[in-house]
Amino acid sequence: MPEGHSVHRITRQFERNFVGHVVHASSPQGRFAEGAADLDGRRMTDARAVGKQMFLGFEGDRWLRVHLGMYGAWDFAGDILMDATIASANGRMGQTNQRGTFLEGPNPDAVVFDAAGENSITSIGAPRRTRLRMSESEKEGNELETFPPEPVGQVRVRLRTDTVVADLRGPTACEVLDPAQVEQVVGRLGPDPLIDDGPAAQERFTNAVRRKPTPIGLLLMDQNVVSGIGNVYRAELLFRARQNPHTPGKQVPEEHVRHLWRDWAKLLRIGVETGQMMTMDDLDPEAYRAAMANRADRHWVYKREGLPCRVCGTNIALEEMGARKLYWCPYCQA
Repeated sequence: MPEGHSVHRITRQFERNFVGHVVHASSPQGRFAEGAADLDGRRMTDARAVGKQMFLGFEGDRWLRVHLGMYGAWDFAGDILMDATIASANGRMGQTNQRGTFLEGPNPDAVVFDAAGENSITSIGAPRRTRLRMSESEKEGNELETFPPEPVGQVRVRLRTDTVVADLRGPTACEVLDPAQVEQVVGRLGPDPLIDDGPAAQERFTNAVRRKPTPIGLLLMDQNVVSGIGNVYRAELLFRARQNPHTPGKQVPEEHVRHLWRDWAKLLRIGVETGQMMTMDDLDPEAYRAAMANRADRHWVYKREGLPCRVCGTNIALEEMGARKLYWCPYCQA
């Protein structure tokens, strides 16, 4: 399932390629025909993400709400403006300069300059006529031969400008809302540190956790408590805090809860900038390069069941919590 960093990156693509343009909307599979007709011909005015939910604003106080769920994805095609973290041929992602060297560790404040002196993380080059799939991961496809391309598969909604199309497949939610309905949806969600990393958001998260008897491993996945955390970030955040996932929220020390919030803010920023759920710190350049290329080298505990803990050597445990797989170290997180 796409986690919060992925959804924020997708909204960035809409900001670059759709906001400010008149959009033609259709529903090739027919399941969103009424909603598409309502949006068709309106100018896109905004693109926002809150946790795992995205909201595309249109003239006339119309908002398209999308939750990708387990299987949803956006496919972009056309003359696409992309940031430098989307590699070309093999879909690998990473913070690189033109010589392909990586940053010395996942520093969210770091920059990488290319030969022209531009920040290769945030700079946008000329549009490329290509395909780009964005979901839990991102991958650039083959060069586009004709525009617009024919819809492939069960496309719930197609959004098209004169130069770019975006096809949505497999979402859990796809609906048109008015501003009041958007407020209601967002009001039920927990804080998202990429939107608000201030003291009030931290207090809201801390208070929500410390008044509940629910295990902290479940609370971090509750989108009403905090927005954007999924299975990968849950396991990694808890390990980085050396926090037992079974401890009731109200028994987790307040300073631990605040640390979890600050660490989530840090990891989310890294994920948005790099396109990867990089959760390991203080890697040398070679280890960082390996981690960006291979998920097996990128995480402390996720997907490492039965392997020795990178810190203590105890075998990483795997169990089910909240109908999802939980990875943790029984010694470090005792």
